[in-house]
Amino acid sequence: MYQATTDKKWIKDIPDGGILTPKGFKCSGVHAGLRYNKLDLGLIVSETPASCAAVYTTSHFQAAPLVVTQESIAREGVLQAVIVNSACANACTGDQGYRDALKMRELTAAKFGLPEHYVAVASTGVIGEFLQMEKIEAGIAKLAIGNDQEDETNFQTAILTTDLVTKHACYSAEIDGRTVSVGGVAKGSGMIHPNMATMLGFLTTDANISSEALANALKEVTNTTFNQITVDGDTSTNDMVLVMANGEAGNRPLHPEHPEWPVFIELLTESCASLAKQIARDGEGATKLIEISVSGALSDEEARMIGKQIAGSNLVKTAIYGADANWGRIIGAIGQSEASVNANNVDIAFGDITMLKKSTPMAFDEENAREYLMNDKVEIFVNLNLGDGQGMAWGCDLSYDYVKINASYRT
Repeated sequence: MYQATTDKKWIKDIPDGGILTPKGFKCSGVHAGLRYNKLDLGLIVSETPASCAAVYTTSHFQAAPLVVTQESIAREGVLQAVIVNSACANACTGDQGYRDALKMRELTAAKFGLPEHYVAVASTGVIGEFLQMEKIEAGIAKLAIGNDQEDETNFQTAILTTDLVTKHACYSAEIDGRTVSVGGVAKGSGMIHPNMATMLGFLTTDANISSEALANALKEVTNTTFNQITVDGDTSTNDMVLVMANGEAGNRPLHPEHPEWPVFIELLTESCASLAKQIARDGEGATKLIEISVSGALSDEEARMIGKQIAGSNLVKTAIYGADANWGRIIGAIGQSEASVNANNVDIAFGDITMLKKSTPMAFDEENAREYLMNDKVEIFVNLNLGDGQGMAWGCDLSYDYVKINASYRT
């Protein structure tokens, strides 16, 4: 289960950090003309070949860039660059879309003198439209990588669609006496309901770790972070979280038997959890972040299941938007879950205001509850009183603006 660890001495939060904080990475973002007047093409490059791992959408309609990225990683488990465009998802575009994704990989490799299979490809935007390849080619020619704050800001901006803000995170710790950092950026605002949504996450680390160990770590961490957020219950065709590890920190190779393996897992978890919460908070039309903490479940998996059921409930989301302390909406969501529940022994609280104790309604001050629900972050606590399982999930409220944004997404 994800739990905040920033109070632990060995984990350091770097508020201004991101993908360039780990040693040996550069990036760029340019305007290729896919969007009217916004940056729309970005690139991350490791100065040396990097171990890599990725997780992808479970949609049956995986977009062409994901197919190409999986083919790249399958060759050697090594990457050195990832090219990303916004505005067009290049999804459901058939053979032409696949050829276009391959062309993006080819052009990027040629530009920076890399083997083609050292390049990953990602796209986000409207489904069912073809990439404007002349603009993509011209944009790749314009890319000039650097390692200052402007370069990172440009990359963060280039990958956005309906997002209102950029999203970044970074944490560091000592491993084998060396400073190891994990930094990340993400985009995502709507169509967010990952199992692996439209959501893209890119992480860099200077840790020395094999691709196999990195893949195991990413899978473990993704299940408790990115896969525990939901904005609108829809899963995209293009979701991907990708991490590159170039070993520049100089630590001994990390693996599950390494004595400081848990420290690396915490670094990766903190970075992914921070990005996941930022995505949930920036949900289309959202005014509040909702954080659900579930305890007392039979297992961590069942706790996460219930947390996500609550976070994804439109009735819960609209109640929070309206600052209505209707705990019955929480009960309704829990009741739909496939997890084990004793209907006579559930506790529910909004913040420190207890609503239900052992399934018995508790007296509370409606005005105090309403005032609490007006905050921009609302915490919901559920105790099932069945076991030791714990889990968290994140979502956002559902406002009128969500309908407005998505009713005119293509225009």
